[in-house]
Amino acid sequence: MSIAKVIEVLAEGETIEAAVQNAVRDASKTVKNIKHAYVQDIQAEVDDGRVKKFRVNTKLTFVIKDS
Repeated sequence: MSIAKVIEVLAEGETIEAAVQNAVRDASKTVKNIKHAYVQDIQAEVDDGRVKKFRVNTKLTFVIKDS
């Protein structure tokens, strides 16, 4: 049986995919064994009628103990 933990991370990017990649990449610097990313919320920053960047609220699951 595995034991996992979930953390919540906010990240930005020029696309939604880039924002999720940034969340995983940045969290991976201090958190090991990330297995899943669940995008809970997506926001877009708009300036002068155009989307400037996306912000995602992502839940990351990582394994802390494998049996």
